Amino acid sequence: MDDTNGDNLENPNSPSSSDSDAESDDDTYLNQELKTLEAELSTNPSNYDSHVQYIKLLRKMGEIEKLRQAREAMSAIFPLTPAMWQEWANDEASLSTGGEEFSAFEKLYELGVLDYLSVPLWCDYLNYVQKCDVSVREHSADGISKARNVFERALTAAGLHVAEGNKIWERYREFEQAILYTIDETDTKAKELQVQRIRSIFHRQLSVPLFNLRSTLLAYKAWEVEQGNVLDAESSDVDGISSHVASAYQKAMEMYNSRAQHEEQISKQNISDTDKFQSFMNYLNFEKSAGDPARVQVLYERAITEFPISSDLWLDYTRYLDRTLKVGNVARDAYFRATRNCPWVGELWVRYLLALERGRASETEISTVFEKSLQCTFSTFEEYLDLFLTRIDGLRRRILYGSEVDVVLDYSLIRETFKHASDYLSPQLKNSDGFLHLYSYWAHLELNLGKDLAAARGVWESLLKISGSMLEAWQGYIAMEIEQGHINEARSIYKRCYSKRLTGTGSEDVCHSWLRFEREFGTLEDFDHAVQKVTPRLEELRLYRMQQESKAFVASTDQKENTIKKNVRDKRKGGPDSTDEQSPLKRQKQTAQTQKKGHEKNKDQAQNLAEVTEAGQVKATAEQTDSTHDKRQKDSDTGKYKVYTDSCTAFISNLNLKANSEDLRKFFSDVGGVVSIRILHDKNTGKSRGLAYVDFSDDECLAAAIAKNRQMLLGKKLSIARSDPKGKKGGRNFSKQQSGNNRESASKVSTEASKETTDNQKFAARKQDDNIQLKGKNTFLVPRNVRPLGFTANKPKPVEEGDEKPKSNDEFRKMFIKD
Repeated sequence: MDDTNGDNLENPNSPSSSDSDAESDDDTYLNQELKTLEAELSTNPSNYDSHVQYIKLLRKMGEIEKLRQAREAMSAIFPLTPAMWQEWANDEASLSTGGEEFSAFEKLYELGVLDYLSVPLWCDYLNYVQKCDVSVREHSADGISKARNVFERALTAAGLHVAEGNKIWERYREFEQAILYTIDETDTKAKELQVQRIRSIFHRQLSVPLFNLRSTLLAYKAWEVEQGNVLDAESSDVDGISSHVASAYQKAMEMYNSRAQHEEQISKQNISDTDKFQSFMNYLNFEKSAGDPARVQVLYERAITEFPISSDLWLDYTRYLDRTLKVGNVARDAYFRATRNCPWVGELWVRYLLALERGRASETEISTVFEKSLQCTFSTFEEYLDLFLTRIDGLRRRILYGSEVDVVLDYSLIRETFKHASDYLSPQLKNSDGFLHLYSYWAHLELNLGKDLAAARGVWESLLKISGSMLEAWQGYIAMEIEQGHINEARSIYKRCYSKRLTGTGSEDVCHSWLRFEREFGTLEDFDHAVQKVTPRLEELRLYRMQQESKAFVASTDQKENTIKKNVRDKRKGGPDSTDEQSPLKRQKQTAQTQKKGHEKNKDQAQNLAEVTEAGQVKATAEQTDSTHDKRQKDSDTGKYKVYTDSCTAFISNLNLKANSEDLRKFFSDVGGVVSIRILHDKNTGKSRGLAYVDFSDDECLAAAIAKNRQMLLGKKLSIARSDPKGKKGGRNFSKQQSGNNRESASKVSTEASKETTDNQKFAARKQDDNIQLKGKNTFLVPRNVRPLGFTANKPKPVEEGDEKPKSNDEFRKMFIKD
């Protein structure tokens, strides 16, 4: 036997050894998991799930002291569910050795009923008070008063709970009935008073729409029979009871019947959270229409218990309390719980601060809530800004209109809050409108509440160091100086900022603002000085804008050309059916390239000819070479190319290369009728070629525009002529004024053009045997049709037989550019 027993103890496969090893493995696993959770909570104490798991694990392991500390730590950060509070109270009660720990248990229940509305938790609290409080158990005067106070608080919190409120009413009646039994039969007055108290509780309960209200009526009638009243206790009608009680009961039944459907919807178990939430919203809308704030509040509390982290629900609930109930302590308590459940919602913290101010809370309490809010994590920095501004608003109001409950507040507290806000927000909001508003508000208070002009200027100077690229920052500083009548100081600020590079169009705007300022406040010398400073700055900015626009245009053009080239390459990639045969278009391109190499010199001569030609000649060249680029522009609205027919158009030459569309629009502003402006640009460099088309709405405006020929624009005399691309008036028609001014140039151009024609014909004759035709880019050698000297509009030169009719632009294009 001894050997056998010894073998059993040493055998690792014996049952007792296996159980011991299993328990050891479990303990090792639990200890490891415990350390993991402790490490997680030490680094992230705001992890709700880790708190819950940690408490469950400690309860399983029986670590009583650690469990108590874990629950206290969690309840300091998060609200606990009613089930967690009940579990905590039961665990503590099981460890209790006597009544000396009653105050600790009472504190647990008091904290528990504040987090969420729970009828079962209130019932546990009431039972505990009746059983464990000696004064209540012995029905002493103080004990009875204390118990009644707890019962009334429970009725206020949950007595209107349609589904479960009757449980609290019944316990209240039972408590008062027990007191009645302890009263001496000889003390008739005390007994009658207690009977009346119980009857009053019955009457109050019968006037509230509660579940199983008919049973309450039967219980009331039976109780009245016990008191000696003659009633039919078995009947559920209202016969025999007082009329006001009967009326209240019937109204309560009607109210319950109208809510029964809503109660059924929110009590369903097998529905989604979304459907259940919507059922609560429908129920709330119904209660709001009934107009009883207390009943609405109880229903909100029931919804919060079901959906504790719904920020929308909390926002809706607190908004209702602020607008309708308007009870300071109730709203303050609701905001306290709302920020514990949804600390990430900045709006709740802002409204919490406002609720404290309405309730005339102390500076210490408001300051504590504000500092706590800054420790939360919000989705946007604008929420932090709103918090700072709300805090400053409250300080300002209490300094100016503070009541006797406030301690004496000093303006330095506002200044410290502004500095805190600036340090906190400047890295993220330094160039935002909100940050500008913060500093503007700060400077305003320094000036008007702090009575310190130097401090106000210091605020603006600090903002300029952080957000000096914002035009609004400079404007705000200048506006303050002007408002105070400090004109010279405002002028000095303009002198500091007009040359700075500001965001958007701020640089131009501040220049124009300075000129307006000097018109309104300065002398003529001040205005002249401002003009002298601003003019070159505006010109510099204009050129810079043109360069940026040109770069953007070139980049856009290059991108389009690359896309076109890529598409062409893709189309030209050889496929299974591709051949080596060249297309006619490709052969034509190669022919044109060969001609280009052979006539490079002639091309240079033709370009020189175009440069010296007056309005008609330059216009003809421009219309020919740019017909496919400048006459077709993409419409920004439709995305399609818009073709310009030049039916009512002025052609501008000798245009300053720095001139833009706005300059031309201002030049023709006295004429009016400008529809569109097209400045021709070199497609390689993107720079202006000094040529432009201006479309007008009618011929009258066009004629007035042509009358401005030879007038100066940006230092150059413009040449203005009517554009006639289709040659409707016999070729390149000039106005009478142009014909008189340009006859000498036209004669010179005609002679040179004739010479070029002769050379070109000789060259063509020498190459006739090679069957080479003049096509493509070589066609600029063809002479232009110009009017001979002495030609008048009234007597056009007759076309003799054999003479060639002048060709229009479209005819030239068709002749030179062939498919």
